[in-house]
Amino acid sequence: MNIHLLSKHHSVINQYISQIRDKSLQTDAMRFRKNLERIGQLIAYEVSKTLIYRKKVINTPLGKADALTIATPIVICSILRAGLPLHQGILNIFDGAESAFISAKRIHKKGSEDIEIESNYTACPDLNGKILIVADTMIATGNSLVACLEHLKAYGSPKSLNIVSAIGSLEGVELLNEQLPKDAHLWIADIDPTLNAQKYIVPGLGDAGDLAFGEKL
Repeated sequence: MNIHLLSKHHSVINQYISQIRDKSLQTDAMRFRKNLERIGQLIAYEVSKTLIYRKKVINTPLGKADALTIATPIVICSILRAGLPLHQGILNIFDGAESAFISAKRIHKKGSEDIEIESNYTACPDLNGKILIVADTMIATGNSLVACLEHLKAYGSPKSLNIVSAIGSLEGVELLNEQLPKDAHLWIADIDPTLNAQKYIVPGLGDAGDLAFGEKL
């Protein structure tokens, strides 16, 4: 797997990461969502540099012009619910893309540290021959992402796979590196060193879904 760590470079994405981490700012849910959207946009721009383009002649009001357009259809898949703001940012850049949605819920086993991943909702177009971009805001253990990708196999074989994430743990990234194809790409804003006993990223930012959309029962 090809890992692209954006925090290594000086750019405004580091400013947005600092803001979504800051608990003094997290009470503003709209700002939290907007910063995730901005992170999605910035990462999508980086992804766009790696795509294949085709030449096209277009008609302007004053003549003809040569142009480059993306050659392969794109599908953006959001892992619900925390992936939605990130998804919107990616869609702002790839505005002609199709969208897919898949749920992933942690089930904690009583008396055990093991976690099962439950997925009971999927809406996805045909993926065959397309560029698949998966928006997963937080990559903790990496198990939910692997489970979702396994589920998406029923919808076809994409031409390429790109994972877009705001923050991941080193453990989660290492699992993806073991499980995903060598030609897959992980585009991630920042990577944190550890997970706590509840498998949350440390220092992380907390529960991204709750911060974006409110606490769940």
